[in-house]
Amino acid sequence: MIQSLKKWLKYNLANTQIRLILILTVSVFLIILAVSLTSYYTSKSVLQEELSEPQHQMLQLNMNVIDDSIKESDQIAIKVAVNGNIYKFLTNEVQNSYANISELYQLLSTLIGSSKYVKSIYVYDIARSSFVALPQGYSSSKLMFVDSEWVSVAGEFGDKMTLIKKRQVPEGAGGKGSDITLFRKIVIQGEFKGIIAVNLKDEDLFAKLNPPVMNNLNRMRYIIDEHDEVLYSVSNYAFDQEGIRQALSALKEDGSSDITYQNRELLVNQLKSPVTGWKYVSIVVQDSLLAKSKKVRNTVLLVSIAALGLGGVTIFYINAAAFRPVRRLRQLFSAYDGKSSSSERIDLEKLAGELLSNHAHLAQLVQESMSEASSKLLHDIYTGNLTGKRDIKEKWSRYFGEWSTTPVTVAILSIDRYEAWSQTFSDGDRSLLKFAVANIVAELFEPQCRIVCADFGKDKTAILLQPHVAGSQLKGKLVEAIEVVSRLLKFCVSVGVSTAQTDITRLKQAMLEAENALTYRLYQGYGQVILFHEVSGHEVTESLPMESVLNELTHAIEAGDETASLEAVDRIITHIRSQYEYPSAAISFLQATAERIAQVRPAEEGVTEQMYERFDTLHIQDIQNELNTRVIPLAQRFRRLIESKDFIVCQRMIDYMKQHLSEPIGIPEIVESIGISSSLASQVFKQEMGETIYNYLTQLRMERAAELLLKTEWRISEIAVMVGYQHENSFIRSFRKFKDITPGKYREMMRTRMDSLLE
Repeated sequence: MIQSLKKWLKYNLANTQIRLILILTVSVFLIILAVSLTSYYTSKSVLQEELSEPQHQMLQLNMNVIDDSIKESDQIAIKVAVNGNIYKFLTNEVQNSYANISELYQLLSTLIGSSKYVKSIYVYDIARSSFVALPQGYSSSKLMFVDSEWVSVAGEFGDKMTLIKKRQVPEGAGGKGSDITLFRKIVIQGEFKGIIAVNLKDEDLFAKLNPPVMNNLNRMRYIIDEHDEVLYSVSNYAFDQEGIRQALSALKEDGSSDITYQNRELLVNQLKSPVTGWKYVSIVVQDSLLAKSKKVRNTVLLVSIAALGLGGVTIFYINAAAFRPVRRLRQLFSAYDGKSSSSERIDLEKLAGELLSNHAHLAQLVQESMSEASSKLLHDIYTGNLTGKRDIKEKWSRYFGEWSTTPVTVAILSIDRYEAWSQTFSDGDRSLLKFAVANIVAELFEPQCRIVCADFGKDKTAILLQPHVAGSQLKGKLVEAIEVVSRLLKFCVSVGVSTAQTDITRLKQAMLEAENALTYRLYQGYGQVILFHEVSGHEVTESLPMESVLNELTHAIEAGDETASLEAVDRIITHIRSQYEYPSAAISFLQATAERIAQVRPAEEGVTEQMYERFDTLHIQDIQNELNTRVIPLAQRFRRLIESKDFIVCQRMIDYMKQHLSEPIGIPEIVESIGISSSLASQVFKQEMGETIYNYLTQLRMERAAELLLKTEWRISEIAVMVGYQHENSFIRSFRKFKDITPGKYREMMRTRMDSLLE
């Protein structure tokens, strides 16, 4: 048998034709095999990279949002800890003073109402085991407080000031407490006196963790605390816990891993929060993405095996003198697609069509991921997260590889009257409507331009356009897009358009040009397409009217003169129109005008300060109307006050305070200036002004100090003397009580805000 085989091999290898076929068959087999494996692992690597980066970025965004929420909750806990009424609650012999408890309730209610993440707040006195909480109220003992099992957390702080824990809320307290609670120590004179428990709304806190549906991927996201306890999880697929454990144990140093578990390909990403120490984990099943790559790989492997088999059959037929290659190839390809063919021709077109279809579907999946990544690139450039020219070029070539060298243009769409628009729709509807605007623009431009859209937050959506033919006019299409949006969505948008850029590293400059052009909506009105080159030559020769005009307006309001107040507003608007000021400077000044109007509001019981909307999405006529609606009721209120005799007495006291603001005066000096008793003066002032004489004097001093901090470079100690304080520490305490911030921080924050408005 062996001898016969050797003879057969010797005979066949001696045949030159058979040797050539054998060499070609083996060579083709090895080449196709190498190509199949290389293409599979290359496509797998590219898919994982393009899938991992958006997952990692999404985790980063989610973590940042939750960390900011935790920081905001911690700031609320700090405000409670440093409050004077908390100090009284923890140190006074009589804890349940009605006045003190009422003020504490007011404080807690205000803080809870100002945050969307805080559910309730407890304050626990360690020494007396008593509570004051909202909404539960005051409890003199933890035995009488339903949700008091957490007080043992006092032994877990160590050197830390803050702990964040998931805890079990007892039955009966579910409406007040929550699963996630932030605990903060209260230390008075170096002694651990109490604990603040800020109970968080889990659903709102972790709402951003819910993954959007993308490409029907099976995925899971969850958060693990420092003790490896799962705080929160969300999934659209039933993940096996053992698979999760193995995925986490295989994590690399960069926080990612790729494992196979129970014939499922899992892609894992993890980030650790520097604020809470929590681990944010994302697990994605890659099978649906890799299935097409595997199918292509298997198809090519089958082709390579078929080629090897073809060579063997060819050798067999040559050896048997029955070389019929055409029929054999037809039979092999018929066997591949599982059908018998009565045709005598080789159906190579069908096989090629299937292979091309598989590759096209795989390319579509990659393209969908690339769209999200390209939008993220634009957002990173806009926010300054990506500034290096090398990084920009590298990511551009990766995400925009199909784009040509034709110049690109940035258009920024902004929703007109954004504040009124945002109050009309819920968060979900606002996101959906902005998505609809982007889709409308994309539909109109896609026949003649390459286009990528990116949401820049609030009122803005950025559009990156590259015409297929250089020099194409874009304004006409943008005008058409605005008309379609207005007709279909029933609201109006304006557009700022940059100049065309050939250098992609200057995309940030193009975005700034588009934003600058957009500010001219102030003069040109709503629903406009404003090109940067049309406004770039705008120069201003005269500065805005500043302090004198604002003083004229406030004097008219305080005099109760409606006509003069409206005329002052009209003069401001007329000057801005006639001098054609820079929109950014004009909006900043108009915003300052609104704030000055708010400052002259007389203090009255039950009157809360109005929140003023942004003016940067309004036309100047609407801004004038808005200012008029704020001026008229104030002037009317001052006129009513002026008509009161008691008001005149109060006004004389206020005038004396303003004239002697830099002196260490008190109530006796103020009362002596008008010649009535202290008790009567205090009663009249409280009745007319809704405030005590001392508090009103302190408020005047703090407003003057705030002005000096903003407009001068004098030291805080010098400003303290200029507003009547002999000691700097007393001034800082009073300023912090009225402004809820230290003088130094106030100066830094307000100057930063003014700089951003001017930009």
